[in-house]
Amino acid sequence: MQAPARPRRSALYMPASNARAVEKARQLPCDVVILDLEDAVAPEMKPEARAAAVAAVKAGGFGRREVAIRVNGLSTPWGADDLAAAAEAGPEAIVVPKMNSAADVAAYDAALKGAPAKTMLWAMIETCPAMFALDGIGAASRATRLAAFVMGVNDLAKEMKARQTPGREAFLPFLSLSVAAARAHGLVILDGVHNEIDDLAALEAVCRQGADFGFDGKSLIHPTHLEICNRTFAPPPEEVAWAGAVVAAFANPENEGKGALRVGGRLAEHLHLAEAQRLLALAAAVEAADAPA
Repeated sequence: MQAPARPRRSALYMPASNARAVEKARQLPCDVVILDLEDAVAPEMKPEARAAAVAAVKAGGFGRREVAIRVNGLSTPWGADDLAAAAEAGPEAIVVPKMNSAADVAAYDAALKGAPAKTMLWAMIETCPAMFALDGIGAASRATRLAAFVMGVNDLAKEMKARQTPGREAFLPFLSLSVAAARAHGLVILDGVHNEIDDLAALEAVCRQGADFGFDGKSLIHPTHLEICNRTFAPPPEEVAWAGAVVAAFANPENEGKGALRVGGRLAEHLHLAEAQRLLALAAAVEAADAPA
């Protein structure tokens, strides 16, 4: 498993058709800005939104924020044009909806043939068929640009005809399996959005659930969710402190050749050393991201 190259605690969807929102995103404390051409944009506005997303990427000004474009699917009237325009614009990532199989990954990857090498493919995992193809979808990353899973629980709930309860009980098996598939293939994975904009206590609870499950961060629909999301998906201070102690203990010459140590009353093996090093790297990246400009 590779450490994330940068924090992705918060990925904020912004309708690309809303120039004011896109401009605001350049100053918001999110790790990722997703310029949305899909759900947040009405059909009659989609060509305008596409042009606006391309212009925003080319204009830049997003600072340390990672910029992605979420396109419409290839099965829609706008998908092919969205992919061609997004590939030409060259954001850090292109988010594609309703990825059902490894064949879908290959089709989208082929459509991005002309994109810059830096432009990665992020797959929305949000359908019933995808739940039974997670390993194959993840494995397609070996031969494509695929670099991340983004959960779409709203669409999954619609397909399943399942209720979205506060604890997300109907979706827990799929959330954990998606994390496992992502980790098996070295992918980043982001949790789905929280629909209750004003219920920040529920947001914090679901963020903690996602962090406990192992998600790297969460996709969001409103700027008021950023503080909770960034805080919850950052490494907890007590974990960072223990990670530092683990690294120091294994670096101590007195412990050379030992495979297991007692650190702070806890067992630390070499597998814990690797995780400690990953956690410290992430904590340093978060600190740099949150430092005043």
